[in-house]
Amino acid sequence: MVDRTSGEFREYVELYERAPLLELGRLADEARWRLHPGNVVTYIIDRNINYTNVCVADCKFCAFYRRPRHAEGYVLSFEEIGRKIDEVKALGGVQILIQGGHNPYIPFDWYLDLLRYIKRHHPIHIHGFSPSEVDFFAGRFGLTIEDVIRQLVAAGLDSIPGGGGEILVQDVRDRVAAKKAGADRWLEVMETAHGLGLRTSVTMMYGLGETPADRIEHLFRVREVQARTGGFTAFITWPLQPEHTEMEATPKTDAATYLRTQAISRVVLGNVPNIQASWVTMGPKIGQIALRFGANDFGSLMMEENVVSAAGTTYRMTLPEMRRLIADAGYTPRQRRQDYTILEDAA
Repeated sequence: MVDRTSGEFREYVELYERAPLLELGRLADEARWRLHPGNVVTYIIDRNINYTNVCVADCKFCAFYRRPRHAEGYVLSFEEIGRKIDEVKALGGVQILIQGGHNPYIPFDWYLDLLRYIKRHHPIHIHGFSPSEVDFFAGRFGLTIEDVIRQLVAAGLDSIPGGGGEILVQDVRDRVAAKKAGADRWLEVMETAHGLGLRTSVTMMYGLGETPADRIEHLFRVREVQARTGGFTAFITWPLQPEHTEMEATPKTDAATYLRTQAISRVVLGNVPNIQASWVTMGPKIGQIALRFGANDFGSLMMEENVVSAAGTTYRMTLPEMRRLIADAGYTPRQRRQDYTILEDAA
């Protein structure tokens, strides 16, 4: 449990709420340089593959999902997923990020067979199945979290993305995603994965009506798990995109709030090595500015993205544009793998 009465917690809330934006940015930039003294900003070429949009979680903030038997519901075939992988590999892609809805009609063997199919016919790093999906699999198929992860890894899973984190404070999750893995459970999946040797990313989606203290608690909980496991490779934060969701009336946060939130994340999460800028939700220019607010990674070329775009946010860029934005901000762009090792022949 996070002690909200501690001096450290109160100090971070005060810093987040009251520090001048540029001062908070300076603190984050200093923290970034201590961790990454080289003048490099990394990026990755990958593709988000959403294997199904059928979901029974009913998250109020999601515009992507469709209920079972909806006319627009789908499950991709193995062959279609294979074609998508071949397309990203042709662009120099080194991984896929594969996630989907909580679809009660897909058997567990389908996921295992999919992983084996990919490794056999379209080999690539598979960054897949968020903690919420792992929790859903465990409940749906009567397995433990460890059993689920072990079987997925044996079939070909390489790492787990940080999707579905939202705000890791239970009363917030009860209000906006009551059917999905709770805060404790989400972190349990991550800690279990780390114990089994998997590296994972970790996220925070804010703007759900939570308080600044809720956001700081989320960061503290991430920091606590990282202190025990060291398994988080990177942290990514972005704001709610409310269009076309049940939360459409929720006011959108602004760019200053995004920069402030990313900056406090870098300051608090001294033990998480990388911070990724979210140009996908904020646009290329704010993504570029974020490199001076604690980010050392520009994220993915994002050849395909379906979830955020379903809410009306459709930023796209080419690889030359991404490299130019990084270079124009004063850094050397370098392509990386999921574990943040540099692809030397892509420099």
